[in-house]
Amino acid sequence: MAGVGGRAPLGFKRWLSSSAPAPRVCVVGSGPAGFYTAQHILKHHGGARVDIYEKLPVPFGLVRFGVAPDHPEVKNVINAFTQTARSERCAYYGNVTVGRDVTVAELRQAYHAVVLSYGAEDNRVLGIPGENLSGVYSARAFVGWYNGLPENRDLKPDLSCETALILGHGNVALDIARILLSPLDLLRKTDITDSSLAALACSKVKRVWLVGRRGPLQVAFTIKELREMINLPGAKPVLNPADFTGLENAIKDAPRPRKRLTELMIKTALEKPGEKMMEAQAAAPREWGLKFQRSPQEVLPTADGRRARGIRMALTRLEGLGDSAKAVPTGDMEELECGLVLSSIGYRSLPLDPGVPFDTQRGVIPNSSGRVEGVPGLYCSGWVKRGPTGVIITTMNDSFDTAQSVLEDLQLGVLDVSTSREGFGAMESILHSRGVRPVSFSDWEKIDAAEVARGKAAGKPREKIVDPQEMLQLIGH
Repeated sequence: MAGVGGRAPLGFKRWLSSSAPAPRVCVVGSGPAGFYTAQHILKHHGGARVDIYEKLPVPFGLVRFGVAPDHPEVKNVINAFTQTARSERCAYYGNVTVGRDVTVAELRQAYHAVVLSYGAEDNRVLGIPGENLSGVYSARAFVGWYNGLPENRDLKPDLSCETALILGHGNVALDIARILLSPLDLLRKTDITDSSLAALACSKVKRVWLVGRRGPLQVAFTIKELREMINLPGAKPVLNPADFTGLENAIKDAPRPRKRLTELMIKTALEKPGEKMMEAQAAAPREWGLKFQRSPQEVLPTADGRRARGIRMALTRLEGLGDSAKAVPTGDMEELECGLVLSSIGYRSLPLDPGVPFDTQRGVIPNSSGRVEGVPGLYCSGWVKRGPTGVIITTMNDSFDTAQSVLEDLQLGVLDVSTSREGFGAMESILHSRGVRPVSFSDWEKIDAAEVARGKAAGKPREKIVDPQEMLQLIGH
């Protein structure tokens, strides 16, 4: 076994023959952080038993509800997670909200170790006037809407305007722009929900601006997503050449990914496209563009004060270089008309339970290598541990690091496994007394089969069930 986070691998062979009680580990959250943590513990400890709790009936977190419908290859990790969940030493309990149906203190009494991997279920707010007007949505809610997240199923975004504005220059912002501008024929073949597909079919949006406070050298999106956007059929990129003039010198010594990304933006902005591309762009009914060094100050209301009609932005200049450059207002303002504003400035974790320390400033659980500060036997992994950044592979490495901390603490006797813990046995009666019926992994597989069957009938990979009550009825709950 390779060491994680620079730590030497440990030998766990002695547990295999030991008659000591099996360590019982509880993981809260069934997204990538939860599953990777469980996977690593099960793989490297032959006796450990891991129970995964999830507040929704269905597993996989942002792999199911965050990854764009037209990126099915990213969802392939679900196959590995399914193998983990089917392990005889792993159990899944959906439809259980930790912090409401059961407390962290109760879990800590029933398990030798509890790992909090519940992610970031909120969004960062803009904190500007007009943010609550009709027509203003968080990226998180919009993504949840087209991906079938139950809490966002009734969002009904108003797509009757021609111009949409997305605040943010990350991959989520590009995902949203792509979904708004994609030809319907492309979306029909994905697992996008039926209701959002119907809404997009009636959409009048034909122009999307992606706005950031800093410059081209600070964008957070990656080259794959940008290339997809540039090559999107029926949509023309509109980049201001002035934003990119002279940038070649600035990226000479930049890391390769940043260099390649910037070169692609420069090429798109400054070079004349090939004949075929030129013809396609001339005929394109839709367009999108990047705007830089603009900081939102106010969402402007319509005359009746109810809806968004535009946004006022402060122009900025950059102080400092590279990733650490700061946007400072110049004093100049600009207004841009748009009827749809999507705020893609980041996700945010929330405190789960009064018994768990939480850093409200940073939106994370204070920890050291995943060990929660001041609470022995309590751990965290993923976004709630380090903040909501990075791709699935980042979360995988981070979760392995936390799992390694659990394994080390078992090895060194920091976690006392000399007395057995009941695990779900203790939870079952508590949940029953509170009228909570957990959903098992085989229950999920019935829901999964139903979704796939419905999708097949419509010529798509699956048709997600968006109502938790319907999910529960389907499995006879």
